[in-house]
Amino acid sequence: MNSKGITQFLLAHAGKDPVSFHMPGHKGDRLLRKYGYEDFLNSIVGCDITEIVGADNLFQTEGIIADTMAKYRNLYDAKASYLLINGSSAGLIASILTCVPARGKLIMARNCHKAIFNALTLGGIKPVYAYPSMVEEYGITGPVAPEEIARLLEENPDASAVILPSPNYYGICSDIRTIADIVHSAGKYLIVDQAHGAHLKFFEGAEAGDVFGVPESAETQGADLVINSTHKTLCSFTQSAVLNVPAGSRFHDLLHLEDKLQQIESTSPSYLLMASLDINADILADHGADLMGEWRDNLEYFYRKASSINGLKFMRVTDGARQAMDMTKINLDMSACGFDGHQLEAALLEHEIYAELVTGNILMCMTGIGNSRRDYDRLLEALKKLSAGRRSASAADTAAADTAGAALWTKHRTIHDVPIMKELIPLEEAAGRICAASLIPYPPGIPLICPGEEIGAEEIAYIQLLRGQGEKVMGIDAEGRIAVGK
Repeated sequence: MNSKGITQFLLAHAGKDPVSFHMPGHKGDRLLRKYGYEDFLNSIVGCDITEIVGADNLFQTEGIIADTMAKYRNLYDAKASYLLINGSSAGLIASILTCVPARGKLIMARNCHKAIFNALTLGGIKPVYAYPSMVEEYGITGPVAPEEIARLLEENPDASAVILPSPNYYGICSDIRTIADIVHSAGKYLIVDQAHGAHLKFFEGAEAGDVFGVPESAETQGADLVINSTHKTLCSFTQSAVLNVPAGSRFHDLLHLEDKLQQIESTSPSYLLMASLDINADILADHGADLMGEWRDNLEYFYRKASSINGLKFMRVTDGARQAMDMTKINLDMSACGFDGHQLEAALLEHEIYAELVTGNILMCMTGIGNSRRDYDRLLEALKKLSAGRRSASAADTAAADTAGAALWTKHRTIHDVPIMKELIPLEEAAGRICAASLIPYPPGIPLICPGEEIGAEEIAYIQLLRGQGEKVMGIDAEGRIAVGK
């Protein structure tokens, strides 16, 4: 057997007994086996089918797929729910193309995921950027202020909709309830990219201690279209997601939305992904309360124990009196012990603990429905050892540079026409040129520079820093060239 390739990597990784604090949320097969899905897991290749008799059709649901969609309507209190097998990206693009006419205008948070920018290209849509606030200590984007949305709606009455991420990648949530009221008063639709918050609905109403908090879901707070990556924190498979039209939504043109979905999604939808969505729905319906209680208890246990570790602190974000942080995202900061985020990630990897995201001094551990108490204990033990062996030096200079670079996402930019004629030039020669293809650090998948924006020396330096740290930046070819206007 060939020793290289995807399959061998995956099997080798699974054999390490890794601790997953990254997506997907199921964290392996333990949860599915616990609730009796061994037969499905053991027959997974045989379950990989197409639209045979009785298997229904994703784009004309009348049978088993319609039944699963009904489960999600009940779970999220929605008037319509759609299974997504091209990830949340498909739901985001379809929602935008439904709510905004071709060559129309969309008010969007500048820290939106790249899928939203792709929708702009597909629809010839003009963006109007809403700039989020900054969490200055860490140099990352925070909530989008309702006042920012109100101002942009007043200045752009021809905009058709508003879209923003909540939670963002770090778990920071905007005040969706207030924003929804503002958007609806202007007669527009509010689309919420809740890819990182599919679990929020199921924490609502639960009591929690002072160390823990989860804001309400966008469905409950009045959004019109909400896209949830159930694979990120719940227990469906990677690339599966759900689009909800909440019960109180002002959006009613479901046929138009369904038409855009079938244009965007694969014509060969994976029954394995749809089956995982069905399993996720059943587990939430039958065991959701217990699982959310266990998840909450484990997080409260972790935060309580971790609070006594010298040199460790957590990122917390408030927005006035409002809880703005989804604390299921554990944002670790051990810079006081001499570890920047990249160094902390490397140190935890030595303990077979895999985190999700690094930015400056922050290492974000994404918890999920499948994490066990043992996972949290292993993380606690590793952090204690790192604290005990703390370094005398301060965190590396790269963390400060990385954090400073993150502020570039809220830099106000002039939007030019997207270049039709393009040429490839070396990144270091691009200052002052107009970008022709998005430059996207991944993660977090938010374009640093979009087509039609001018490339500055600061952005070039930051991209070079990221690439020097081994980070991926999409939009740069193997020879270090980028596309600019000719």
